[in-house]
Amino acid sequence: MKELESEIMETTRTLKIYIPDSYERDSIKNYPLAIVLDEEFMFDTYVGNSILFAKKDKAPKQIVVGISMEETRAKDVGFDLNSGALINSSKNFYDFLRDEVLFYMESNYRTSPFVSFVGQGYSANLITHFLQENTAFINSFVCINPSFSDFIGSELQSYNLNKFTNEDNTFYLYINNSDAFSASKKTKISQIQTALSTLEIKNFNIINDNIITDSAVSAISEAIPRAMTKIFEVYSAISKEEYEEKIKELSPIDAIAYLEDKYLEIEFLFGSSLGIREKDIYAIENIIIEKENGDRLFDFGKMILKRFPSSPLGEYYIGRYYETGKNFKKALKYYKIGYGKMDPADPNADNYYENILRLGGQ
Repeated sequence: MKELESEIMETTRTLKIYIPDSYERDSIKNYPLAIVLDEEFMFDTYVGNSILFAKKDKAPKQIVVGISMEETRAKDVGFDLNSGALINSSKNFYDFLRDEVLFYMESNYRTSPFVSFVGQGYSANLITHFLQENTAFINSFVCINPSFSDFIGSELQSYNLNKFTNEDNTFYLYINNSDAFSASKKTKISQIQTALSTLEIKNFNIINDNIITDSAVSAISEAIPRAMTKIFEVYSAISKEEYEEKIKELSPIDAIAYLEDKYLEIEFLFGSSLGIREKDIYAIENIIIEKENGDRLFDFGKMILKRFPSSPLGEYYIGRYYETGKNFKKALKYYKIGYGKMDPADPNADNYYENILRLGGQ
């Protein structure tokens, strides 16, 4: 727990901070930051999901800060019913989050450029106001079970969401509807989701969700992992859906560029230098081998060596390129270099060595 003195609100606010267990062991790695409102019942659920997703390699480990609001919620997220504008105390809370909480976390912890704001109910309504900022410093706006003002539609229109196209970054807006809500709330959210679904804004991803449940509490627990799945999709290994929608029809050179760009974006956004997962290499292997007579195998191998130098796969594909061209001497050279990187106990070592034996090497 951290008691943070706020000059803006002229009081002290309580922050609850979660730091991943690897933070102290790795003094170089940076971590995405999630600022979670309504800490009293949102923080533990978000942290639990962040740990699970990281362990399953579906998201990077995150630093999470929860903002306690149990006694101040009405002042923190209140708005004028006649205009939708934040009341003065809520404006101060907004500035506190932007200028003091974010500044404190980025000054005292190794955070990556990827920042998420997470809220529910009226806190989710407050989060949408951050879309008006001219400088885009929030990557994901997670609005769970949102209680929007009646003016949310005109507010969103006034925020000029097209400005995100000018940013060299990736942004997400998650909004869920649910059977658990009143008819009027469901209608309002549905109207906003319908309007947002018509937008096609580069770099700005709209995630409209509908959770089938009779419990608003259950909807919260379901919405957090559903939002994480989409927000951290680029971090995850290539899924069948990603392959079918974005990769399958690419040329070999474009498939190679897609894979390289994916891992450059992971490193930039999340502070995670992963090399390249072998499963992602295999995901595009058929494209490289079967299209253009395998002429891009050399480029494929070079890209792997650059991004994943410890892997023997770079040498394997370069060796295969030379073997296809009947330059057996060079092929044998690269196969031997690749095999030299392998642990003899690796179950794939014998299969890799078959390449050397096939070309008459020892």
